[in-house]
Amino acid sequence: MAGETANEVFICESDAVAEGGRGVRFPVLAFGDAATGFVVRYDGKPHAYLNRCAHVPIELDWAEGEFFESSGLYLMCATHGAIYVPDSGLCAGGPCKGGRLRPIAVRELDDKIYWQPDEFIRPPQAK
Repeated sequence: MAGETANEVFICESDAVAEGGRGVRFPVLAFGDAATGFVVRYDGKPHAYLNRCAHVPIELDWAEGEFFESSGLYLMCATHGAIYVPDSGLCAGGPCKGGRLRPIAVRELDDKIYWQPDEFIRPPQAK
Protein backbone atom coordinates (compact mmCIF):
# COMPACT_ATOMS: atom_id res chain seq x y z
CA MET A 1 0.00 0.00 0.00
CA ALA A 2 1.77 3.17 -1.12
CA GLY A 3 0.85 6.79 -0.58
CA GLU A 4 -2.06 8.40 1.19
CA THR A 5 -5.15 6.40 2.05
CA ALA A 6 -8.65 7.68 2.70
CA ASN A 7 -8.08 7.79 6.47
CA GLU A 8 -4.60 9.38 6.42
CA VAL A 9 -3.68 13.02 5.91
CA PHE A 10 -0.31 14.13 4.51
CA ILE A 11 1.73 16.31 6.89
CA CYS A 12 5.14 16.78 5.27
CA GLU A 13 8.15 15.18 3.66
CA SER A 14 10.17 13.10 6.13
CA ASP A 15 13.25 15.32 5.91
CA ALA A 16 11.24 18.34 7.18
CA VAL A 17 11.31 16.83 10.69
CA ALA A 18 14.81 16.68 12.19
CA GLU A 19 15.84 14.39 15.04
CA GLY A 20 15.43 16.35 18.29
CA GLY A 21 14.92 19.54 16.28
CA ARG A 22 12.32 21.53 14.47
CA GLY A 23 8.86 19.98 14.17
CA VAL A 24 6.02 20.62 11.74
CA ARG A 25 2.62 22.00 12.71
CA PHE A 26 -0.57 20.96 10.89
CA PRO A 27 -4.21 22.09 11.14
CA VAL A 28 -6.80 19.89 12.87
CA LEU A 29 -10.26 20.06 14.37
CA ALA A 30 -9.86 18.98 18.00
CA PHE A 31 -13.11 18.07 19.72
CA GLY A 32 -14.86 20.28 17.15
CA ASP A 33 -12.61 23.35 17.54
CA ALA A 34 -9.90 24.62 15.18
CA ALA A 35 -6.47 23.72 16.55
CA THR A 36 -3.06 22.49 15.46
CA GLY A 37 -1.23 19.23 15.77
CA PHE A 38 2.51 18.81 15.49
CA VAL A 39 4.97 16.11 14.53
CA VAL A 40 8.55 15.78 15.79
CA ARG A 41 11.24 13.15 15.31
CA TYR A 42 12.72 11.41 18.33
CA ASP A 43 14.79 8.21 18.43
CA GLY A 44 14.47 8.03 14.65
CA LYS A 45 10.66 7.90 14.63
CA PRO A 46 7.95 10.52 14.09
CA HIS A 47 5.64 11.30 17.02
CA ALA A 48 2.58 13.54 16.73
CA TYR A 49 0.45 15.30 19.33
CA LEU A 50 -2.28 17.86 19.67
CA ASN A 51 -0.49 21.20 20.15
CA ARG A 52 -2.08 21.81 23.54
CA CYS A 53 -0.31 21.75 26.90
CA ALA A 54 -1.74 19.38 29.54
CA HIS A 55 -1.47 22.19 32.13
CA VAL A 56 -3.32 25.03 30.36
CA PRO A 57 -4.80 24.46 26.87
CA ILE A 58 -2.30 26.65 24.97
CA GLU A 59 0.13 25.81 22.17
CA LEU A 60 3.55 24.53 23.21
CA ASP A 61 5.96 25.90 20.60
CA TRP A 62 7.89 29.06 21.49
CA ALA A 63 8.43 29.84 17.80
CA GLU A 64 6.62 28.04 15.00
CA GLY A 65 7.82 24.42 14.93
CA GLU A 66 10.16 24.80 17.94
CA PHE A 67 8.97 22.20 20.46
CA PHE A 68 12.19 20.75 21.90
CA GLU A 69 14.12 22.36 24.73
CA SER A 70 17.81 23.06 24.12
CA SER A 71 19.11 19.51 24.76
CA GLY A 72 16.72 18.00 22.18
CA LEU A 73 15.63 15.38 24.75
CA TYR A 74 12.28 16.83 25.87
CA LEU A 75 9.38 18.74 24.39
CA MET A 76 8.74 21.92 26.37
CA CYS A 77 5.80 24.26 26.77
CA ALA A 78 7.02 27.79 26.16
CA THR A 79 4.53 29.35 28.59
CA HIS A 80 5.06 27.58 31.93
CA GLY A 81 7.99 25.24 31.21
CA ALA A 82 6.25 21.87 31.40
CA ILE A 83 8.47 19.19 29.84
CA TYR A 84 7.25 16.10 28.02
CA VAL A 85 8.87 12.83 26.95
CA PRO A 86 8.79 12.97 23.12
CA ASP A 87 7.91 9.34 22.44
CA SER A 88 5.05 9.04 24.99
CA GLY A 89 3.82 12.60 25.57
CA LEU A 90 4.06 12.03 29.34
CA CYS A 91 4.74 15.19 31.35
CA ALA A 92 8.06 14.59 33.13
CA GLY A 93 8.20 17.87 35.03
CA GLY A 94 6.53 21.20 35.59
CA PRO A 95 2.98 22.18 36.50
CA CYS A 96 1.29 19.20 34.80
CA LYS A 97 3.59 16.41 36.08
CA GLY A 98 1.84 13.09 35.51
CA GLY A 99 -0.35 14.51 32.72
CA ARG A 100 0.25 13.84 29.05
CA LEU A 101 -0.10 15.32 25.61
CA ARG A 102 -2.96 14.03 23.43
CA PRO A 103 -1.33 11.69 20.86
CA ILE A 104 -2.19 11.74 17.16
CA ALA A 105 -1.49 8.52 15.25
CA VAL A 106 1.23 9.07 12.67
CA ARG A 107 2.88 6.94 10.01
CA GLU A 108 5.95 7.39 7.83
CA LEU A 109 5.87 5.84 4.37
CA ASP A 110 7.92 6.50 1.22
CA ASP A 111 9.73 9.50 2.80
CA LYS A 112 6.42 11.16 3.74
CA ILE A 113 4.66 11.57 7.10
CA TYR A 114 0.88 11.15 7.45
CA TRP A 115 -1.46 11.54 10.39
CA GLN A 116 -4.52 9.41 11.09
CA PRO A 117 -7.73 11.09 12.26
CA ASP A 118 -9.77 9.55 15.07
CA GLU A 119 -13.15 10.34 16.60
CA PHE A 120 -11.79 13.44 18.41
CA ILE A 121 -9.05 14.77 16.10
CA ARG A 122 -10.26 15.32 12.54
CA PRO A 123 -9.05 17.12 9.40
CA PRO A 124 -10.12 20.81 9.35
CA GLN A 125 -12.64 20.33 6.54
CA ALA A 126 -14.42 17.54 8.44
CA LYS A 127 -17.47 18.62 10.43
